[in-house]
Amino acid sequence: MKIAVTYQDQMVFPHFGHTEHFKLYEVENGNILYTQIVDTNGEGHGALAGLLTRLQADVLICGGIGTGAQNALQEAGISSFGGVTGNADEAVRAYLSGTLSYDPDVHCDHHEKEHSCGEHTCQKDKHGCAGNGA
Repeated sequence: MKIAVTYQDQMVFPHFGHTEHFKLYEVENGNILYTQIVDTNGEGHGALAGLLTRLQADVLICGGIGTGAQNALQEAGISSFGGVTGNADEAVRAYLSGTLSYDPDVHCDHHEKEHSCGEHTCQKDKHGCAGNGA
């Protein structure tokens, strides 16, 4: 089994779509055989599900994660556990022992906030700005 964790400075990185690294754990019979740090090479959001598929990850542990990424991971057969904070190694050990604290309803909604029309002029009401155009 391979477990991927969004990773920065030994910690679970708080945003799946912006992670620059994954720490991969190869696990057999509940024991960690080896780990490696994998660079995402600038891939983000939906492309990361493809990267995890190529890496043959079975499980993802992360902080915040959007619904689109959750759906892409589910379609790829990768179980995701979001809303996790703290040390990456400890999170994996907790997952393996069945004690991982995660949020099954975690949703990243920053994308909606980016489209609040406070920084641009909408020509259509595609972002819910209703008449904010010039």
